[in-house]
Amino acid sequence: MRLTTTGRVSGFEGSILGILTTKDRAPGERAKHIRFVSSQETPFDSQRADLTGYRALLVHDESGHPAAIPSVQALRESDHLRHGDIVVLESKSGLVRSLYRPYEEHHHLLVTERCNSNCLMCSQPPKDRDDVDALTARNLELIDLIPEPPPYLTITGGEPTLLGEKLFTLIKRLNEAMPKTELHMLTNGRSLAWPEYARRFVAAGHPNISLGIPLYADVASVHDYVVQARGAFDQTMMGFHQAARHGIRLEVRVVLHKLTIPRLVKLAEYIYRNLTFVEHIALMGLEYTGYTPRNIEKLWIDPYDYREELGEAVEFLALRNMPVSIYNHQLCVLKPSLWRYARKSISDWKLLYLQECAHCGLKGECGGFFQWAVKKHSAHIHPLSRHTANHGF
Repeated sequence: MRLTTTGRVSGFEGSILGILTTKDRAPGERAKHIRFVSSQETPFDSQRADLTGYRALLVHDESGHPAAIPSVQALRESDHLRHGDIVVLESKSGLVRSLYRPYEEHHHLLVTERCNSNCLMCSQPPKDRDDVDALTARNLELIDLIPEPPPYLTITGGEPTLLGEKLFTLIKRLNEAMPKTELHMLTNGRSLAWPEYARRFVAAGHPNISLGIPLYADVASVHDYVVQARGAFDQTMMGFHQAARHGIRLEVRVVLHKLTIPRLVKLAEYIYRNLTFVEHIALMGLEYTGYTPRNIEKLWIDPYDYREELGEAVEFLALRNMPVSIYNHQLCVLKPSLWRYARKSISDWKLLYLQECAHCGLKGECGGFFQWAVKKHSAHIHPLSRHTANHGF
């Protein structure tokens, strides 16, 4: 999920979704909105204000009086909240969670936190609880609240296919609301091993949907160990082929770490020989969050130290006209010959640059770091000169 804060709740139970507005709106325009009073606007008198028709009131400070509508006040912090954000207010915890920020480039629908894999480096560890009904209802409402369809939207989890019928319901609603949006669903692909599931996925009907499916080795033993699920490799490969038979667009995703690097070049060869139909291969840096910190001894290898393996794998695929990209890596840890394949892939709300990057001449072209990289990152981060750009781009 996204950025969060907490405050003092009054006047409601359950959750409320709405679009933040920092400006008073005409009574007929308030039905979808939450009136937001930021730290710059306070003090605020909720008794004198006309709040009729708003879904709720959100106030950075105390308003001084109980509000006439559901409210969350005395926020721990609110600087990240902006006019137009779509948020959810939770009564039990006082949590205010940002679900959609229209000014960002990267947008996500979290559809479940359940998963049938348990990857050693999972950035959002699965939770064994039935959240399908609640999150589906929330996401259907969120889709209806988004005023302008974004160019791109990612469906993520957990494992989205565990929604069963409700995944098809979500995709159909997205087709109605956002037929031109490029949807990218992150899935382990195992459910697609069943031909009937692949057929029904296509029947859900969105014209611009693709799947990003992880593959961590060319041999079952390594892949199954990484995802901590016996038989996952065979199901995933069957899923790739069933999806391709039904015309579903596909991407291979490989997270690079100590367990996947030794067979990376072999994996590139395997993809070329067995998955020629995929649209894209993404080679991704490790995120230091979720399960990764507790498994760091098994996983960590400095990206600088696998430059040769990464270069060989990328060049093998590129020479055979297979589109390949490098995600979550900094230019200074890559060979200049690989810079053309490096993408700015980290979502806006996760992105940062280190102090070492302040005077880098290529900072504008570099993808930067995840926020949690301050705890673990390459030992070879250093500024680059602008005149070196011609060597890589």
